Amino acid sequence: MASEQHEELGISHVTIDGIEGQVVRVELPDGTTQDWRLSSLPKGVREGDVIRIDVQGGDVDIEIDHEETDRRLALGQRQLDSLNAKAPDGDIDL
Repeated sequence: MASEQHEELGISHVTIDGIEGQVVRVELPDGTTQDWRLSSLPKGVREGDVIRIDVQGGDVDIEIDHEETDRRLALGQRQLDSLNAKAPDGDIDL
């Protein structure tokens, strides 16, 4: 995991794309994905959660960013609602 390098990186966010057993696929800020160990993330993490990673002075703080998770879910719902409003044959199913 890149954040274990303890560099002076500041704050970044990753999104939990999927969980399979003890492996978690995360989407990085550049849109690429990596597989991380579930044990390296906060307990209770779920698919769709946004994880806030703060690297300062060699310390790494990792937590679930519930506010950012809710904001992104609401944005995705608004985008889906907008697409459904334009769909000629009814709702778009994902």
